[in-house]
Amino acid sequence: MQQLSWYLSLILFTVSTCGSPGPNNLMVMSSGVNYGIRRSWSHVIGINVGFPLMVVAVGIGLGGVLHRFPVLLDLLRPLGVAYLLYLAYQIMSAPTDGGATTEAAAKARDRKPLTVLQAALFQMVNPKAWVMIVGALVTYGTGTDFLLAEILLIALIFFLFGTPCTIVWLWLGASLKKLLARPALQRGFNIAMAALLVLSVVPTIGEVYRSLR
Repeated sequence: MQQLSWYLSLILFTVSTCGSPGPNNLMVMSSGVNYGIRRSWSHVIGINVGFPLMVVAVGIGLGGVLHRFPVLLDLLRPLGVAYLLYLAYQIMSAPTDGGATTEAAAKARDRKPLTVLQAALFQMVNPKAWVMIVGALVTYGTGTDFLLAEILLIALIFFLFGTPCTIVWLWLGASLKKLLARPALQRGFNIAMAALLVLSVVPTIGEVYRSLR
């Protein structure tokens, strides 16, 4: 009974954190609007492969390395913020294709979503991913020295229950694409998503600022 409670608690944690707004979900929804479902599968796969792998890496020892050498985290944070701001700019400036000129439509067709590798590596600089992973390991681990089987189980649950959450956000974005057929509306959506992405890293920006003072 206690083990069942542990599973249910971890599953609820996974669904609530993976299903809530954050850099991954905002980006994949934007990808659904701009590229559609089929072209965005690489982004979805990258997120849901890269995140569990990061759970395993942190659980095995990466977290301990960062705790021992906090300067690495001080370097990782500004890199992550810079990359997220770059992605926000890319979303905001993405060309729209609904009813556009031939040249604009060609540019829209040439756009590419994140590859599997890019989306997987993005987890390393995603502030929400770090918070989720550390929170899961500390809360649902049996001690400070995590067992490999325990780490793999937590990673598996994130994969099994986090993937549908990402797909829902992708579907939501693809559904909005029909409502945003006019270029002006799609442009407005992209700007709004870029602004939300920037807001999602404001706490991390504050930490970077304090570390540089």
